[in-house]
Amino acid sequence: MTDNSLDKVRALLLAPSGLDEHDLQSVLDQLMGHAVDSADLYFQLSRHEAWVLEDGIVKEGSHNIEQGVGVRAISGEKTGFAYSDEIMLPALTEAAQAARAMAHRGRQGQVQSWSKRSGHNLYLPVDPLQSLTAEDKIALLQKVDAYARKLDPRVKQVIVSLVGVDEAILIAASDGTL
Repeated sequence: MTDNSLDKVRALLLAPSGLDEHDLQSVLDQLMGHAVDSADLYFQLSRHEAWVLEDGIVKEGSHNIEQGVGVRAISGEKTGFAYSDEIMLPALTEAAQAARAMAHRGRQGQVQSWSKRSGHNLYLPVDPLQSLTAEDKIALLQKVDAYARKLDPRVKQVIVSLVGVDEAILIAASDGTL
């Protein structure tokens, strides 16, 4: 993940709640301090948008945002999972306590310091939902509608949909992964 991608994910997932890497380290320390072998925090923000044009008229439009954080604690062969749809420190702490309690057993673990993992981006850090204005999206739908009707005069009904999804994911783990 490039620094630019990591900065974007931090801004989307951590900054709105005032969280930073120090807070993540603190939560992982709480998890690891109670006989847990390894642990991770999985943050996700998913935004969905859909447009439907039927017979030249926009009939449907929707926008949905889902976010949350999953906490996993591994102790020997036991794994504890907890989840919160609130990305805030109190909710993170509560989820960490629940995951730790489920995975109770194992040795005293330690959290490694953050290390940048090498890799490459599969996608550019561009928000597809913002790549076109609402007017441009409707114009695109109308263009496809007109094209379908132009192909064959027997075409009586055209339904065109445009769907976009933007997801941001951040994983912080006790092995130092960020």
